[in-house]
Amino acid sequence: MTLLFSDDDVAAAVDAPLTVAAMRDALLAADARGGGRMVLTAGHLTGQWYGFRSYDTFGHPESGQLVVLHDATTGAVRAIAVGEELGSRRTGGLGGVAVDALARADAATLGVVGSGRQAWTQVWAAAAVRPLREVTVYSRSAARREAFAARVRAELDVPARAVGSAAAAVRDRDVVVLATTSTTPVLDAADLAPGTHVNTVGFKQTDRHEFGTDLLDAADLLVTDSPGQATAYVPPMLAAVEPYAGRLRDLGAVLAGAVPGRTGADQISVFCSTGLAGTEVFLLDRLARVAVSAR
Repeated sequence: MTLLFSDDDVAAAVDAPLTVAAMRDALLAADARGGGRMVLTAGHLTGQWYGFRSYDTFGHPESGQLVVLHDATTGAVRAIAVGEELGSRRTGGLGGVAVDALARADAATLGVVGSGRQAWTQVWAAAAVRPLREVTVYSRSAARREAFAARVRAELDVPARAVGSAAAAVRDRDVVVLATTSTTPVLDAADLAPGTHVNTVGFKQTDRHEFGTDLLDAADLLVTDSPGQATAYVPPMLAAVEPYAGRLRDLGAVLAGAVPGRTGADQISVFCSTGLAGTEVFLLDRLARVAVSAR
């Protein structure tokens, strides 16, 4: 039986705890396996499933992503998801795993720069792993940041307020999310308090980046979900070139205990999200299991 999930189906069935749990398992599986911009990514969990995600980068107004899940034993198509919701939620889920693994255990305040789909899923997933006390949000559009804060209050039941600058959004926050389309830094690392954890979701390459080297210099801990993809960017990710490359750790390895994560309350940690290939299929497998068990 093949399942087809639209964006509405994904939004109704894929909650934050399920997403964070699936992304945690995906990162651990990638670490155990050992082993640019793409329009086709593939994943395979030995003996269980394989599949792919495909999408275009031409900016079509109704462009959607396709994720296909196959049974690894029979080769049958088990599920298909069409749209952008699954991909956005898995990116948020990866961010949620990073917050859970790297932020202080008592982290309760979050500042976000950006007010789009990616910003939302980062906050959505973070709220599943930490009992957030307040969210502050800044984006260039006053209307969009006010709407984002209202959505946090309504859907996550977390106090939230829009602020007038990026500095105001991130100052004295336990967790910071950068999820913009900016090609130049939107953050001054000097505005971060000791002990802050930062998730970066937007551009982070050497020629275009939403944060500068001041953030990498300030970071006591640099982590990504895929060191291989970080170096494969053309040009490469800012944190994947010297003098930072030698410090860049694998989130899956942190989860597995192979490399250390945060070791002090005042450390600044930075997670550079690349979107580990195959994680969309991992999440679709989890969604398909939930849908079948509900029938």
